[in-house]
Amino acid sequence: MAPVSSIASHVQQRIADALTAALPEAGAADPLLRRSDRADFQANGILALAKKSKANPRELATQVVEKITAGDLLADIEVSGPGFLNITVSDKAITETLAARYADTDRLGVAPKDKPGITVIDYAQPNVAKEMHVGHLRSAVIGDALRGMLDFTGEQTIGRHHIGDWGTQFGMLIQYLIEHPGELAPAEEVDGEQAMSNLNRVYKASRAVFDSDEEFKERARKRVVALQSGDEETLKLWQQFVDESKVYFYSVFGKLDMEVRDDEIVGESAYNDLMPETARLLEESGVAVRSEGALVVFFDEIRGKDDQPVPLIVQKADGGFGYAASDLSAIRNRVFDLKATNLVYVVDVRQSLHFKMVFETARRAGWLTDEVTAHNMAYGTVLGADGKPFKTREGETVKLEDLLDEAIQRAADVVREKAQDLTEDEIQERAAQVGIGAVKYADLSTSPSRDYKFDLDQMVSLNGDTSVYLQYAYARIQSILRKAGDTRPAAHPELELAPAERALGLHLDAFGETVFEATAEYAPHKVAAYLYQLASLLTKFYDQCPVLKADTPAQVENRLFLVDLTARTLHKGMALLGIRTPERL
Repeated sequence: MAPVSSIASHVQQRIADALTAALPEAGAADPLLRRSDRADFQANGILALAKKSKANPRELATQVVEKITAGDLLADIEVSGPGFLNITVSDKAITETLAARYADTDRLGVAPKDKPGITVIDYAQPNVAKEMHVGHLRSAVIGDALRGMLDFTGEQTIGRHHIGDWGTQFGMLIQYLIEHPGELAPAEEVDGEQAMSNLNRVYKASRAVFDSDEEFKERARKRVVALQSGDEETLKLWQQFVDESKVYFYSVFGKLDMEVRDDEIVGESAYNDLMPETARLLEESGVAVRSEGALVVFFDEIRGKDDQPVPLIVQKADGGFGYAASDLSAIRNRVFDLKATNLVYVVDVRQSLHFKMVFETARRAGWLTDEVTAHNMAYGTVLGADGKPFKTREGETVKLEDLLDEAIQRAADVVREKAQDLTEDEIQERAAQVGIGAVKYADLSTSPSRDYKFDLDQMVSLNGDTSVYLQYAYARIQSILRKAGDTRPAAHPELELAPAERALGLHLDAFGETVFEATAEYAPHKVAAYLYQLASLLTKFYDQCPVLKADTPAQVENRLFLVDLTARTLHKGMALLGIRTPERL
């Protein structure tokens, strides 16, 4: 299907042409359009152009109106105030544009980028041999939504799940497994719950021995050296921990309704062989220097206590490498091997300073440039209803699986209460879609940089800005379409539209522009806000415009067409955010 230009873009072009004709000495002008309470759009920018050209703003606006070609696009245009233009689009233009979008069932007439790049998204970063907790939620949900949005715009995305699979704790775990063989069953023999139970047991047992037995502690430290040097037996046991952890990861991500590909799970260990070269390149280029035996990078603007510079430590004085070395090696891999043009890191806001220093180091080294950029998508904290970091009643970190299970159970109660013709199996299926959607939407409807309160009662409410409200709007449309029987949706451009139809139609037309704007700003909450407003406009439309009982057969078909396009837009928008839209609720 050919892409469909938005009504706003057509209006903007008409005004720009008229501005150029009215004031040719000013050159091409780009008027700014905004939604207005008095008309569909208000054009400003004329004031600034008039000031620049020493013209009277209202007189210039009047000349623009005289030179605009209205055609079938514009129903009315008037000068307002000191030189604004209030613009009303014709009903025919709205319906015809929406009909073109309706014909494109896959993309709704939204064209992809002309020149897409390659974006590597670093998100959903659990740790091997450790349970995922509520702190892992936002990275996974935000990253998955961003990836869906970027894919829709035509960008090629590559996921990277930078799991914690390297470091001193593995010496402890592996040494314990050597001395207590058979504690971990092969990964293919366990499910997610069993895998985590096994890992927890081994971790707690090994920690107890490590803390109480100095000889074991020394053996564990030597095992770290064996791991880092590539000892075959040690690596084999390390791989056991990784494989069993992946079984658990997949079970949690599956519950989150997220696809995580095995080849995109690339942990810290993958960069182990690159780190010495990374350190060498930084030192030889002068980006990093030796200080007290360590290899570090200094920044004039980053200082700590007593106004002393805070360095980024690439290599410790004992020769070991830390997070900075692996992160910088990952940048080299993503830029030079994966050919990325953009790197996005969905990480906790508390890591902002670390990544600021890492990115600046990579820029000094020439690995990040104007053509290859990096963005830290720092996110806030999940809070409890009391406004404090989310904990259990015992003060422990909330397990992510427990949180998701409770959300599904709460959703089951809501679905069961509203269900009219659903079996218990169907209720449970819908509950998973509603419950997980509620958790995701609560996160995504909040600006990523802000903290938000985790309130399941509000999340699964049918009222307010929730995914359940949007899902029921979609399901309600499907119910209407089923009741329509043989009457099919069809656009009728000759019909006059009611105010609620016009408002709904113009908002539908803005879907593509909203997604592109939100994606450019890495702002999934803007897509969520668009969808909530769409569902709200749909509710007003229902209240004011009967669909199946409209006055004429043509009006019935046209309103079915409007609600069906609304359903498709809700479905597409929710899918970009990783949320399901059940056909029946």
